Amino acid sequence: MPTTRDAYIAAFRFGLGEASLEAVGADPRGWLLSQVGPADPPARAVRNAEDVLADRHRVHKLARELKRSRKAAAQDPGQMAMAPDGADPNMGPTKAAKKVIRASDAGKDSVDLNQATRDDRYIRLRTALGTGRPFAEHLVWFWANHFTVSAAKGKARGLVGSFERDAIRPHIAGTFEAMLRASTTHPAMLQYLDNQHSAGPNSPHVQRARGGYRTDKNVDKVRGLNENLARELMELHTLGVARNDGSAAYSQADVTAMAAVLTGWRPPQDVPGQRARPLFDASWHEPGSKQVMGRSLPEGPGALDEALHMLAAHPATARHVCARMARHFVADEPPPALVERMVSAWQRSGGQLTQVTQAMVTAPEAWVSSAAKLRTPEEFAVCSLRMLGQTGESVAVAADAGIVGMGQEVQSAPSPAGWPERSEEWLGPEAMWTRVEWAQQLSRRLGGHQDARVIARQALGEGLSERTARQISQAADGEQALTMLLLAPEIQRR
Repeated sequence: MPTTRDAYIAAFRFGLGEASLEAVGADPRGWLLSQVGPADPPARAVRNAEDVLADRHRVHKLARELKRSRKAAAQDPGQMAMAPDGADPNMGPTKAAKKVIRASDAGKDSVDLNQATRDDRYIRLRTALGTGRPFAEHLVWFWANHFTVSAAKGKARGLVGSFERDAIRPHIAGTFEAMLRASTTHPAMLQYLDNQHSAGPNSPHVQRARGGYRTDKNVDKVRGLNENLARELMELHTLGVARNDGSAAYSQADVTAMAAVLTGWRPPQDVPGQRARPLFDASWHEPGSKQVMGRSLPEGPGALDEALHMLAAHPATARHVCARMARHFVADEPPPALVERMVSAWQRSGGQLTQVTQAMVTAPEAWVSSAAKLRTPEEFAVCSLRMLGQTGESVAVAADAGIVGMGQEVQSAPSPAGWPERSEEWLGPEAMWTRVEWAQQLSRRLGGHQDARVIARQALGEGLSERTARQISQAADGEQALTMLLLAPEIQRR
């Protein structure tokens, strides 16, 4: 029979925290399963990746023109630099180009990348704070981390919100293959992992460059085959890290061949307002068939669909992704029986994520009482604010609710591998002290108006330990009591 302990696990392990377990009701598993489906749209509109990229392209194109003009003027003192009106000669080319464009008619649609990045973070947090489907939102977080696009890389600024909206949210209850294709071909992913610069060695684009007769001086420089997207596609998104014991599902040669398959898939270039799929530019594509993991793939854009289908259907992908999902939601070392249940559901359903999610939620191994996972700073902040009944306006002072001060910059994972899933990566004296400071700041603001004892009983139910209840009751004042609650194991872990 369900208990409030089960409701606590549903709300705080699988969900994002609740002010009262009454929101969960008498059937915690049913409450979770009722949320499995396409995620809700973001709380506010986010910018389209295509528009951000078009604006960036305009700036870079004009900056190149300014740079060439200044170089020509420097070489010939009698020649004046031909620059657009308003271009400040004392500014660097890129900064001057931005100023010119924003002062022009095109400037009304220009994008401030720093502001766009702040907006994306704010919208993500506000959506999480206000959602009535916290498990679905938690799934969005997991999958967005699995298919990381990070604003920590300058060229991805302003793109992450669009990526999560387009490639993740609609697909969390679809097939893994559909999400894999949506994420791989999204302009943000192509930009983040440098596929716009990947050209087949025998492609028409490279052949023209080698011949020395490129007619458009504004085209991207030829940099050869880039393996970034191919490597992360195989190593992180699907098959897992290749082993050196001879049992790996793929080799370095397969990565190189996959990179050749991906040539020509480039984000839209200078097409404001375009909402079509990313452009496949045949002039950048490596001609001929490619051999990937023993399979011959044809020339052209159709090869990518075949490759993604092959990767999604591979047994190694099911095991790698299910293990990572179980590690995120349940334990750093997930019970093997839990992973097996999820893998079986994957294989029976052809990678239907609804079935995999249901297998996880209904598995007894997922409901062990001990909270094994340490929350990330983002999880801690959102859980705390939801438990205290705060709305999206609570994060208005800082776009990221002060989370960066705890060592995590929202939507800015340090690498394509995403944020670490293991608790040990978030432990350490300095890391824990920043959480104390964050909790104290929030308690100073709310402690005089909130009764931590009542909050603890309503939000945690049977998940509240006697030790935590006693510490809260013995606190010197409301501020200290609330701080103790926020720093209690029941909140820090899930």
